[in-house]
Amino acid sequence: MITKVRPHLSPNERLLFERSSPGKTAYQLPELDVPAVDPRGALGAENVRASIEGFPEVSEVEALRHFTRLSTWNYAIDYGMYPLGSCTMKYNPRVNELVARLDGLAWAHPYQPEALAQGAMEIMARLEAALAEITGMDAVTLQPAAGAHAELTGILLIRALLEKRGNPRRRILIPDSAHGTNPASAVIAGYAVEHVPSNPGGTLDLEVLHRIVDQDVAALMVTNPNTLGVFEHDIIQAAEILHAKGALLYMDGANMNALMGIARPGDFGVDALHLNLHKTFSTPHGGGGPGAGPVAVKKALEPFLPTPRLKRSGKKWAWDDKRKLSIGRVRAFYGNFGVLVRALAYILAHGGPGLRNVTLDAVLNANYIRHQLEPHFDLPYPAPNMHEVVFSDSRQAKRGIHTGDIAKRLIDYGFHPYTVSFPLIVHGALMIEPTETEGKHELDQFIDALISIAKEVETDPELVRTAPHGTRTTRVDEVTAARKPVLRWKPE
Repeated sequence: MITKVRPHLSPNERLLFERSSPGKTAYQLPELDVPAVDPRGALGAENVRASIEGFPEVSEVEALRHFTRLSTWNYAIDYGMYPLGSCTMKYNPRVNELVARLDGLAWAHPYQPEALAQGAMEIMARLEAALAEITGMDAVTLQPAAGAHAELTGILLIRALLEKRGNPRRRILIPDSAHGTNPASAVIAGYAVEHVPSNPGGTLDLEVLHRIVDQDVAALMVTNPNTLGVFEHDIIQAAEILHAKGALLYMDGANMNALMGIARPGDFGVDALHLNLHKTFSTPHGGGGPGAGPVAVKKALEPFLPTPRLKRSGKKWAWDDKRKLSIGRVRAFYGNFGVLVRALAYILAHGGPGLRNVTLDAVLNANYIRHQLEPHFDLPYPAPNMHEVVFSDSRQAKRGIHTGDIAKRLIDYGFHPYTVSFPLIVHGALMIEPTETEGKHELDQFIDALISIAKEVETDPELVRTAPHGTRTTRVDEVTAARKPVLRWKPE
């Protein structure tokens, strides 16, 4: 029995509040060599307090060791892989971090004069051009802050174009294999949502699409590859069905690391799509940000892009705010600039052949995991997968073990869990995306762990049902934690 492969090296850690000792300080200051000033007189008595109630009083070494030890409890990309499907939680090169921290870029003020921002504007212009080439689209806006924000922006662009044509229409079609934010984005943009069921192969059902697309449909929002990791091989025919009825095709490009250098969405009929720079193009993902979700569009949608737009004025770049058809700003300033810098550094460092290799490695890694785990876990959709693979817990469920139990047991083996119970079209889903940055040694360890857990389910299911065992906090009551969270520490 393996309960813990990568042991924690630090002891259990009490809160700083529990370590506090009255009068202890983490600093020493020399005696004043100037007259003392009463802060109440200088700042006003209402702005001064004698102390901070409940503030922990500890020494410097206690504070330092406390936070250092806490950091050893964290799982991080520098520690091991994140097999989270559809999230592309990969290692990102440190050189991109270095470039983003250059003083001239990191400290550039968004309101500085255009004459002093030419370098930053050049970076944005080059990134727009690179993303347009990678996607096969005609124009790009860098304003949106992340994927869902970009989805909303893209649908607002589609609404603006259709309104100019005389009818914004009422419905957005969304496949059941799309990302979960798509329906919310469509509703916020003012549309009713209609779900499109997948066919038995896990892709778009063209017969259904043919039947439901009418003059009331504004667009289809498709994730390609979809959340099963399967490429929508009928995407060209789907685009033709939509375009014949005056509707548009929107693509969620969160899985672009399965297409780069191999296929361009603009070439198979997509009218608008978004990219997650914090997934495919380098910025470390997770923890609430930062992110960036550029939207790329075909020529018909370009006049409606958010302002301001970059334009060339002689030999210099300038901002163009005078665009009559624009949907207006969707983001303060010009987007998350540091994320844009990282993305351009990533693209230039790889070059065209390198970006293609990213795709090939991502697809190879996912298929290697699929081949190794297929004898041990059920694969509900056997169609060829690309950058991620989705198993189900149906074999293990016969012994009362479900995907959440397997994920918690995986923690004991030193790995971050995969995506649990998503996509929803797979009951008890185990969604795994190794990304392109994981080597065979790490993949083999991950595979061995899951195979070992599958065998434990057969021989000792209770061990898996009660996992994790090697963590400081064992299994919690998730229902109570969700309904009655403790958000503030209170002393006993």
